[in-house]
Amino acid sequence: MRALEYESDERLLIEAAQRDPLRFAELYENNFNRVYAFVAYRVRDRDEAQDLTAEVFHQALASIQRFEWRGVPFAAWLLGIASKVLADRWQRLGKRQEVPSDEIEEAGIDAAIEQRAMLYQLVDALPTDQRQVIVRRFVDQRSVREIAQELGRSEGAVKQLQFRGLQTLRAQMRSKYV
Repeated sequence: MRALEYESDERLLIEAAQRDPLRFAELYENNFNRVYAFVAYRVRDRDEAQDLTAEVFHQALASIQRFEWRGVPFAAWLLGIASKVLADRWQRLGKRQEVPSDEIEEAGIDAAIEQRAMLYQLVDALPTDQRQVIVRRFVDQRSVREIAQELGRSEGAVKQLQFRGLQTLRAQMRSKYV
């Protein structure tokens, strides 16, 4: 029940921010720590992590009008933007002629960032009930029992939706990398 309330509240906040950009502040506050942690883990430089996180929220605010509610947490959309911002950073670094050795070690992260961005898009393309289960299970880290109660389905049905969703994602990921 708590998740449904949160989802409803979050949706109302998004709609309010779409009408009035000044209302974006609460979305920023609710999601800053998650986005900052996502970025900071990948760049390991505090100043750059702060700059890139600011860029993520700047892009999110600039494109909030195009955001469409699909039952996926707003944070997933923000992390997709963060992945793109990080990918742009790696691309800029790749164009520099001299790259410090510590950044060469971090360059392998670029593929993982692109893979995550693609995964967000693939999850977003899943059928609604599969997407809801996958997001609640792996993003919100809910148990099968909690999800079943929230969706008014049996635990077996939730497990089947999770299985089908993961199977679809696996197949789509393989087709992208083969």
